[in-house]
Amino acid sequence: MPLPQFNLYPAFNTVRLSHVELLVKDLAASRAFYADMLGLQVTDEDADTIYLRAMEERGHHCMVLKKSDAPAVGYLSLKVYSEEDLDKAKAYFEAKGHKAEWIERPFQGRTLRTHDNFGIPLEFYYKMDRLAPIHQKYALYHGVKPLRIDHFNCFTPDVDASVAFYNDIGFRVTEYTEDDESKKLWAAWMHRKGGVHDMAFTNGVGPRLHHTAFWVPTPLNIIDLLDLMSTTGYLPNIERGPGRHGISNAFFLYILDPDGHRTEIYCSDYQTVDPDLEPIKWDLKDPQRQTLWGAPAPRSWFEHGSPFVDTQTREPFLKASPIIAP
Repeated sequence: MPLPQFNLYPAFNTVRLSHVELLVKDLAASRAFYADMLGLQVTDEDADTIYLRAMEERGHHCMVLKKSDAPAVGYLSLKVYSEEDLDKAKAYFEAKGHKAEWIERPFQGRTLRTHDNFGIPLEFYYKMDRLAPIHQKYALYHGVKPLRIDHFNCFTPDVDASVAFYNDIGFRVTEYTEDDESKKLWAAWMHRKGGVHDMAFTNGVGPRLHHTAFWVPTPLNIIDLLDLMSTTGYLPNIERGPGRHGISNAFFLYILDPDGHRTEIYCSDYQTVDPDLEPIKWDLKDPQRQTLWGAPAPRSWFEHGSPFVDTQTREPFLKASPIIAP
């Protein structure tokens, strides 16, 4: 199936991804993982919720940890260009028959809650509380020295349908994996901010969150994190890597938090600012698309994901699959 033409003038203007809410069973264990070990900065916390940001970010938070009886994902949040874009977004989603409502979120202005075509809970906002810059407060840097949130990757039962939905709201495909036999998409990477992706979609039982990614300064920071995790009780939390992706060209590491939420630690991809940049196609059977070099992805990487709250999953329509390591 051919990729849709880029929609350069969508109904509303999304700037970038912003933050994720993760539901966790043990807030103290999650704080130890994300703040003490990975190095995200705590910006506010109470008995039920922790807010975190990375070192280069001026917004109040890029991750919200909320205490819950069961691990899940509350929502994915995106920032729009203006207050007017929030009203345009509400009209757009309502015209599509999607529930769209204003909700209250701490440290944010007006926030619109809605969902995508498969039910992924999405929130859009324009204003978030600004904090003083800390990118030159080097005494605060520790762990993997996370600089900023980079992207989300989600399992979807139909990658073509997900790409069509996000393409219509202005996301542009940078790279994609196609099944040669059916000509359907098996995975796709889509952006708004000029990197390889803000949102990616992988064929699988979905919708579920595959991972949240953080950008770090260099591959050496990832090596340092591996040394730290292997000597502080987190060795079993290392799932895949280090290695380099063919798609995106990124140096990567995948780790699991205490509740099984997956995080990618990530650097070295490339800019995609030009609006007429042609997407790069990869064949599903090319093993270098997922791992240019490094050990193959384990089976868990293709099967394990975090459910979204109150969202029903479906089996994937496309049954083709890559070669999977045991």
